[in-house]
Amino acid sequence: MSKTEGVSAPVRRSAARDRLLVTASRLFYCEGIRGVGVDRVMAEADVARGTFYRHFDGKDDLVRAYLEAADRKIRESVTAAAEEIPSPAGFLAAVAHGIGDEVCGAGFRGCPFINAAAEYPDPASVIHRAVLRHRAWFRGVLVDAFRRLGATSPEQSADSMVALRDGAMVAGYLGDAQAASAVLQHGVTALVAAR
Repeated sequence: MSKTEGVSAPVRRSAARDRLLVTASRLFYCEGIRGVGVDRVMAEADVARGTFYRHFDGKDDLVRAYLEAADRKIRESVTAAAEEIPSPAGFLAAVAHGIGDEVCGAGFRGCPFINAAAEYPDPASVIHRAVLRHRAWFRGVLVDAFRRLGATSPEQSADSMVALRDGAMVAGYLGDAQAASAVLQHGVTALVAAR
């Protein structure tokens, strides 16, 4: 299976690859994926074309790597919160606060996964599939937390929290970030209380 078919090949680490990924991540997030070409990424990362293609099959592969790096960062943060906060209610509140902090952060331009899905709507796209894998994982974490909380319908509660998160991400970018964060946290508090 190739790197672009949903399962990444082992990553060859190098300083050049790291520069490409850091540069691409910054540009894709700030300016949009379709609006940034690989020539610009290579130029700003100071990496030759041959080096780029030793690490990535092409732009879609680079975009997939960008999303997987964002996914890893979120997974690490959520895992750390789960280890620090044994209470499912406390964990869910911490996740909501973390998302709220992100929404209110400097340079926030929305959710990288929602943004990528908007630019790559084809469900067969390697990029769209990377978005769906991330969302499925996140939903699974929430289902587990609501199940441990004793929620009557952990799946529905998780779906509600995902919808609140998505709304906060969009509202935080387009409008008042503080208000979007407060609405998210209020909604999650209500979900936890309703069980």
